[in-house]
Amino acid sequence: MTAGKYSLGIDIGGTFTDIVVYDDISGKSVSHKELTTPHAPYEGAVRGVRTLFEREKMAYAEVDRVIHATTLFTNALIERKGATTGLITTAGFRDTLEMAREHKYELFDLHIELPRVLVPRRHRLEVTERMGPDGTVLQALDVQQAVEQAGRLAEAGVSSVAIVFLHAYVNPAHERAAREAIQKAHPGLFVSISSDVSPQIREFERTSTTVANAYVKPLVDGYLDRMCAEIAKLGIGAPLFMMLSNGGLTHVAEAKRVPIQLLESGPAAGALAGAFFGHSAQVDDILAFDMGGTTAKLAIVDGGVPLIAHHFEASREKRLTEGSGLPISISTIELIEIGAGGGSIAHLDALGLLKVGPESASSNPGPACYGRGGAQPTVTDANLVLGFLDPASFAGGTMTIDVSKAEDAMRPLAERSGMDVPEFAWGIHSIVNENMAAAARVHVAERGHHAGRFALLLTGGGGPLHGCEVARRLGIRQVVCPPGAGVASALGLLMAPARIDRMVSVGWKLETVDWKELEQAYADIENDARQVIESTLPGQGAKAQVQRAADLRFVGQGFEVITDLPAGPYGRGSYDGIREAFLANYAKTFGQLPPSGEIEVINIRVAVSAQAGSGSLDVQTGSVAATQALTGQRRMYLGDRQAYADVPVYERSALQAGQAIAGPAIVQEASSTLIIPDLARATVDARGNLLVDLQPQQDGRANLSSREAEREHAN
Repeated sequence: MTAGKYSLGIDIGGTFTDIVVYDDISGKSVSHKELTTPHAPYEGAVRGVRTLFEREKMAYAEVDRVIHATTLFTNALIERKGATTGLITTAGFRDTLEMAREHKYELFDLHIELPRVLVPRRHRLEVTERMGPDGTVLQALDVQQAVEQAGRLAEAGVSSVAIVFLHAYVNPAHERAAREAIQKAHPGLFVSISSDVSPQIREFERTSTTVANAYVKPLVDGYLDRMCAEIAKLGIGAPLFMMLSNGGLTHVAEAKRVPIQLLESGPAAGALAGAFFGHSAQVDDILAFDMGGTTAKLAIVDGGVPLIAHHFEASREKRLTEGSGLPISISTIELIEIGAGGGSIAHLDALGLLKVGPESASSNPGPACYGRGGAQPTVTDANLVLGFLDPASFAGGTMTIDVSKAEDAMRPLAERSGMDVPEFAWGIHSIVNENMAAAARVHVAERGHHAGRFALLLTGGGGPLHGCEVARRLGIRQVVCPPGAGVASALGLLMAPARIDRMVSVGWKLETVDWKELEQAYADIENDARQVIESTLPGQGAKAQVQRAADLRFVGQGFEVITDLPAGPYGRGSYDGIREAFLANYAKTFGQLPPSGEIEVINIRVAVSAQAGSGSLDVQTGSVAATQALTGQRRMYLGDRQAYADVPVYERSALQAGQAIAGPAIVQEASSTLIIPDLARATVDARGNLLVDLQPQQDGRANLSSREAEREHAN
C-alpha cells in the first residue's frame, strides 16, 4: 500500500494470528495470517506484523493506532494455567466458591463434574471484619491480620490475591484499606478487590469474578508490558488499545486494572465485524458465524446491533450446559463458543462412532497436513482431502499443506469404520457441521428467536468452508460472505468504539427512591467511565455517548431484568418513563405481566462510548489483480453425490459487482475459501459481499451453470 495513515489490528487466536492494516485515507486493507506461537504469543504477532509491512512496503511510523485482541486469557482459565491465586475474605465465608449455589446442572448425573475452583482451600483465608447490607460497619477490619494472611499466602507461593469482603459493593472501605496495607507490606503481590472488579450483590458470583480477575492479572500485566515493548521496537509509536469483551476499546492501564474484561475480546471483535458487514450487505438480522482453527463462535445481531449480556460462564465442564462453568459478571457481547475448528481432532469412541472435537491440534503440532508432527486427523485434513482447500494457496501461500499426510492420518480410522478415505473425510465434515448447527440452534432458540429468520454471515478461516452447509441445517436461506472473511475479526478491531461499562448495586424501591440520590449515583459511575474514555481518547470524554440501564424486578422476585432506560438527568417526572420501559421489557421477556407490584432498582448501569477511528470504514480488500475471475477447476467431493467432480474455481479479488456464480463452485482469496454447494447461487453486491441463495430453484434458475453465469454477466 502507499504511504498513509494506518490502523493496525492484531488478533491472536488459538491456531492463527491475524494481522490487518487499514489505510484510513485510501480505504484499502491488507492482511496476513501467521501461525500462533502458544509459548510466547507476542512472537508470532510481531513476526506477522514484520512480514506484512515488508511485503507491502509500509512504514511503521505511519501507524496511527494499534488495536489488539487475544484468546490467551480465556485459554489460561480453561487450561488452568493462570497465576497461583489466593483469596482473603470475611470470616465465615471461606468456602463460598465451593458452596456456590448448591445447584447441579445435570440433576440425575451421579458422576457429575462440577467446575473446578481456581483457588484451593488452603489458599483461602479469613480476616475479622463485617459490613452490614446497608454499608454500616458492624465489625472493624483487623488490618494487621489481613497483612499477616497475605504474608502466609505469599510464603505459600501465591502471586495474586483476591479480596472479597461481605457487602463491599455498598461500602468498599474495608477492601480498600486491606489492599493499601497489603500492597505496602508485600509490594510483589498483585491485588484485586471485588468493589473494583464486580461491585454488585450475590456473593458467589462476585467472588468468582474477582478470583478469576486475580487469576489472570499477573499474566495480563506481563504480557501487555512485553507486547507494548515489542511494538515499540518495531518503530511504531502509536498507542496500544485493547479490545474488551463488551465490544469496546480501552487503554492498556485500564486493561491491566481489571483484566477480566478482556476474556472475550477476540469473539467480540468478530461480532462487530459481523454487524458491520451485515449492514454493508443491507441485512440487519444476522447470525455472525466465525470459525477459526480452534473454536467456532456465533453471535446474534438483531436489528444491526450485537446483543450484550452482563454475565457469562467461562471454562464450562460441558460447553452447552448452563451452570457447568465459572460465573463471570462482566459486560460482554453475547455469543456461544463451540469446540469446533480446523484443528478439531476426529476419533472413534468406545462404540466405534465417529466424533469430532472438542480436542484440538492447535498450531503446534497442528493438523497432520501441516507436516509439523501432527498424526491425528482433523477437520482441516478432511477439508483438504475433499478438495475444498488448495495446498499451494493455503493461508495466503505462507505455508503449504500435504494431501498425502492428511490421507495417511485418516486411513486407519477409515478402515476401522469400513469406509474409504473420502467417505470418512466427508463424515468428519458433516459431523462438525451438525455439531455447530445444533449448538447454534439451541443458542438462538434460548434467546427467543428462530434461526430461519436470520441470514448467516461467515467469517474466519473456516466459516466460508462450512457456512453454507451449517445454514442449510439451520433452515437459513441466505448466506453472506464478506471480503477478507478470513481476517474479519481482526478487521472488526478497527471498527470498535472506545467503550466502558460501569455498574453498582443500590437496592432501592422505585416508588420511594430519592431521585437526587439516584441521579447522583448515575452521575458518579458516568463520570468514572468518562475519565477512562478521556484517558483512552483525549478530548472525547465530554463528548461520549451515554446509555443508562438498570437491573429491575418486582419486589419479592429473586432475579432481575436488565432494562435500557431513558436518558437523564432523573427527577420525580422520570418515574413513568422508567416504569414503562421495565414493564415493556418484562412483558417481552416473559410474555405476560403480574397484576401489580412495586418495582425494585437492584443495580444501575451505564455504557459510555466514543468513536475511536474516523467513524466509517470503506473496506476495499481486492488488492490482487486477475485477468479473469474464473481461474480453473478443482476436483471436489460432492457429499450428495458421494463422488468427486470437477468444479470451477474463482479468484475473489477479480469478481465484479453483479456477477453470478452457480454451485457447486469454489471462491478463493488469500485468507479463506468459500464453498458454494450444489443447487445454490451466489451474486456479488456493490460492496464486494458474496450473497449466497441456498434455494435459488424458486426463481427457476437452479440449473444456470457457472460458465453461463459468467457469460450472462459479460453481456
